[in-house]
Amino acid sequence: MVFGQHSNTEPCYVISIAARMVGLHAQTLRYYERVGLLSPSRSLGRQRLYSAVDVERLRRIKTLTEEMGVNLAGAEVALRLMEQMKGMQREIDRLKGEVSRLRFQDSRDGKNSERRAG
Repeated sequence: MVFGQHSNTEPCYVISIAARMVGLHAQTLRYYERVGLLSPSRSLGRQRLYSAVDVERLRRIKTLTEEMGVNLAGAEVALRLMEQMKGMQREIDRLKGEVSRLRFQDSRDGKNSERRAG
């Protein structure tokens, strides 16, 4: 990693900054943690630290609850489904790559067979 760059999963925001970034109260973030919607990292002094991924998750929760009218239980289900869909998309992409690789290999094997036969 280049100096000054952070991973999206690296905890780097204290609760007050994370709350301000998404437009929520710090107490709301604590509540989301209590009900299991969020699991921020903790510093050695037990201070909550949020990553960019955590902040994005908070934005999704806020969108679901405030803009779409979904309750917290529904938001939790929706977030879980979104994560499963991302995993499935990664698997689809991996499988497409494997199919392409096999087709390419098959076409090369077919050309090699033709050369030997001819």
